[in-house]
Order: sequence, then C-alpha cells, then structure tokens
Amino acid sequence: MNYNVISADNHIVEPRDLFVTRMPKQFRDRAPRVLRGADGGDGWSFDGNPPRRTLGIEATAGRAIRISGYKWEEILPGNYDPVAHVADMKKEGIDAAVIFGTISMGAYTLSPPEFALALMQTYNDWLLDDFVAVDPKRLIGLPLLPVNHGLECTLAEFKRCLAKAAKGFFIPTFPDMSYIDKSYDPLWAAAAEAGTPLCLHRTSGGNDPAGLGEFKFDVPGVNVAGTVIRFFSGVQPLTYMIFTGVFNRHPKLIVVDAEVNFGWISFWKQTMDDTFQKQKGWAKFSFDSLPSETLGKNVFVTVLDDKIGFDMIRLDPQLADVALFSIDYPHSFCLWPDTAKYVEDVTRNIDAVSKRKILAGTAARLFALN
Repeated sequence: MNYNVISADNHIVEPRDLFVTRMPKQFRDRAPRVLRGADGGDGWSFDGNPPRRTLGIEATAGRAIRISGYKWEEILPGNYDPVAHVADMKKEGIDAAVIFGTISMGAYTLSPPEFALALMQTYNDWLLDDFVAVDPKRLIGLPLLPVNHGLECTLAEFKRCLAKAAKGFFIPTFPDMSYIDKSYDPLWAAAAEAGTPLCLHRTSGGNDPAGLGEFKFDVPGVNVAGTVIRFFSGVQPLTYMIFTGVFNRHPKLIVVDAEVNFGWISFWKQTMDDTFQKQKGWAKFSFDSLPSETLGKNVFVTVLDDKIGFDMIRLDPQLADVALFSIDYPHSFCLWPDTAKYVEDVTRNIDAVSKRKILAGTAARLFALN
C-alpha cells in the first residue's frame, strides 16, 4: 500500500457497552459505562453515578466545539466504529492512523490492580481483535501496557499483544515509578528488539501531580490554559530519559510523544546540548554523544498545524526527522475535516524530502507499514 499521509495521533471513544459486556464477570457491576448527565448529554461513569462531564471536546470532530453536552447519538460513528473511522480518514486523504484510546487510559488511576488490569486487557483485545482487524493496513492500534503492575505483568501483556500483531504500545506519562528507573530496562529491550514504538500522549495516563490533565471549572480560563501548557509536556519525560542514558543503553528503542508539536524543539535541543557540554565534567553521564543526537533516531513527536515548527525546518533540518504529522481526530484541535488545506498551508515552505518524511515516511517506517 502507498502511504502519502498518515495521522500518527488519532483517538477513539470506546464503544459504550464495551466494558459492561466484555470485562470478566466479577468486574462488570463496576465497569465504566455511558450514562445520562445533568446537562442532558451522555458521559462515562466509573462509579454508577451520573458522569462528572458528558461527551464534548474529546468527540467533537465534525461538530461545533463544546466542552460537554453531546448525546451518544450525536457524535460521529467514527469515534468508535472502525469502518466509519476508515471512511472518515479516506474522505480527507488520510491513508492510515495511529489509534490512542480515551476512557481506557483512566485505568492507570483505578483500583484494585486486578480491576485496572482487566479493563486494560479488555480494551486491548477489542482494539486489536475488533477495531484494527477491520483494516490493519490503515489502523494502527496502541494497546495499553500495565506498567504499574510490575515488570512480569507488563512484559506478559507486551508479548500477548505482540502476538496479536500490535505495531506499537501506549505507556502512561505518569507511571507510579519513573521511567528513569533501570528496572524498566527489560521492557525497553523488548520494545527495541520487536521494533515497536512506545508512545506517550501529552499528560495522559497516571496520577499527574500538577493536575494538568484535569478539567477544572471553578476558575474561568484554567481549562484552556491547560490546553496550551500540555503542548510543552514532552520536555520533562523525554529529557529525563535522554539524560539518564535510556537510549544509550537501548540504541534501537523508539519513543513517540504525541500531540506536543515541534516549534519548541530547536531551543530544547540547544539547551540540552549546551547543558551537557558545560556540566559533563561532574555529572557522570553514561554517554558521550550529544543529547540532540537521540532526536529523529530514538525520540519523535507528533505535530498538528504548527506553522512555526514547519517554517523552522529551513533553519533546523533535523526537525523534519523528529516530526510525525497528525490530525488528532476526533478532538477539539482536530484537523478534520479540511485536512488537505491544513497540509497545504503548513508544508508550503518546506522541501519535498522533509514533507514526505513528516506526512508519511517516518510514521510508515516506525510502525512497520508495508
């Protein structure tokens, strides 16, 4: 198959009956389910009570942007139906899409552990067996890795999903134990050997100490401020992984941080390299190469309509090696519909080679699309 445009960051809203019908029977009474909210919309409940917020900005593609208030019947079927998702992508010239979950990511903060694990595995099975299986050349699902459940469990789920032909995996931004801990090395080694990227997504997954991923309504503007701040959320986890030698120990490991854009990367890599050079006399780094050398080799980001980032490629060609295009369907920053217009606008000033890398070439290589 010929890939001209790949979205490396699409989302789905899990089917409304997925968890209540497919989780092990002992967990179904408390499984996440869709209920009617106070505002008349439908939303996800984790405790049987009316949802705190109903469907809105996470499912707003093709609709007016609203924080909440949609009924299930009002959102596009492409949110949860693979045939409709592929049709929506084809309509805008998207040849393939990397798929992140939504409700399932909440499992990283749920208890008890066996319930959280069952929820993840239920999602993973549906994602790979039902959703991706409809068109595996166009749909690249990212099953969730249970990194908070211990290495043995994590590797078991990795291998189980790999056997189902998973081409990449999701890991939470805020694990219980930081990714700088060397106990993760067997996971990094397994992912490197399999050639499957491990994908973060902004502030998704786990207990965020700063609360950046939460919707807060008591102070007007806080929610939107959080949206801006989350575009810079890749700096901390990626810098820690680079400076603690994760990629030095595992030179074939691939980590993708989604929906963070790339206009900030030139200053970030300059700062990393300058700091490395000035502090290496005492810091006892485990590597000798410049930190920026991991970019486009081990570390990648997905980008939307980041006009500044695209224009900066003329001054910093390495940016074209780091970036994977995305449309963020069906979220409120979605470049759908009118995707072709966005592509034309942001790539107008870049060379053909860089354009090809960003729009499809790098994603096709990382996710082994043939």
